[in-house]
Amino acid sequence: MTASFFRIALILGLLSAIGPFAIDMYLPALPSIGQDLHADNSVTQLTLLAFFISFALAQLVYGPLSDMWGRKLPLYLGIGLFAVASIGCAFATDIETLIAFRFVQGIGGAAGMVIPRAIVRDMHTGVQAARLMSLLMLVFSISPILAPLTGSAVIELSGWRGVFWAVTGAAVIGLLLLSTQLEETRPGEERNGSGLGSAMKAYRLLLADRNFLTLTFIGGLGISSFLVYLANSPFVLIQHYGLTPTEYSFAFSINAVSFFAVSQATGWLGERFGLVRVMRIAVSAFALAMIVMAVVMAVGFNQLPVMATFLFIGYGFLGLVIPTSAVLALEEHGAIAGTASSVMGTLHFVIAAVAMVISSLFFDGTAVPMAAGIALCAFSAFVLTQATIGRRAAVAAAE
Repeated sequence: MTASFFRIALILGLLSAIGPFAIDMYLPALPSIGQDLHADNSVTQLTLLAFFISFALAQLVYGPLSDMWGRKLPLYLGIGLFAVASIGCAFATDIETLIAFRFVQGIGGAAGMVIPRAIVRDMHTGVQAARLMSLLMLVFSISPILAPLTGSAVIELSGWRGVFWAVTGAAVIGLLLLSTQLEETRPGEERNGSGLGSAMKAYRLLLADRNFLTLTFIGGLGISSFLVYLANSPFVLIQHYGLTPTEYSFAFSINAVSFFAVSQATGWLGERFGLVRVMRIAVSAFALAMIVMAVVMAVGFNQLPVMATFLFIGYGFLGLVIPTSAVLALEEHGAIAGTASSVMGTLHFVIAAVAMVISSLFFDGTAVPMAAGIALCAFSAFVLTQATIGRRAAVAAAE
């Protein structure tokens, strides 16, 4: 791989991480935000849900815009809006204002989630795309590793409001990298004919494509399992298991290490065994680890080391599922890669938002409902894979 290959992966990974950075970095502060703004845990969690809802829906806009205007201009607009909203969050004096600015922040941050995937598809397909996607996710995974630790340090120094000043700085860095280090990958001639009509046609095409939807839902269920953990873990690990915010940050980061470390084998495994086979085996192992975790904890072995071990194993296999499902879903849609990426991202986060709401209804302060929610997401991904991708692979092998 050339130096430019790694440079592009670094830049795209950092742009992708800006939105999630605003989630992961302030997770250790959720209990203190609730106390400071006089809100209970369920209302405080709405600051996460508001971000996820806008983050999901706004992706439907950025994809077509990036097909019509090129990749860079919508990135400028989105990251700029994210920075302004982050400043608003820093000045919020009540939970309602914070929720509102978090909603706007999600609208801005969505650009960094959608458009880098489209840029990967502009540049590569197949195994090369999987390699670039996995490298992008390596950088992207810096967020859940470093962000909680950084957030804990910032909270100690300046309180939870300092977190939002820090993510404002991250957005500014992203804008500088975008303007100086990233070339436009969708030239003007490829944008000809792109408009509202073509966007609607592309949406109809994608929503009628069973293969695209299947792969998107498999990836979305995998992501949902992680976001159920993300939404509940601050309260479970800090309030139930008694970890400090810094200890929580380390515990949270371990799962991200497993995820990104295993994801780096995606290109090699895909070249040797094929991306479809890699994804099928990874989904099966991911589901097995999470289901066993939920059962073991439900029967009384619910100590933190037990849960942490299963999460480490399960999220490692998830590191293979996410990049392979994304590459395979976008493979046949290069001409509308931006729109395809936006539909994928929106469906991912709609599925995740539903999973988070359902898990919150059963939350009782302990780890068991959270583990059950994670296992249900993993099991659903397994069933969908076996019923669709697995069946088609079996038919192809028989022929």
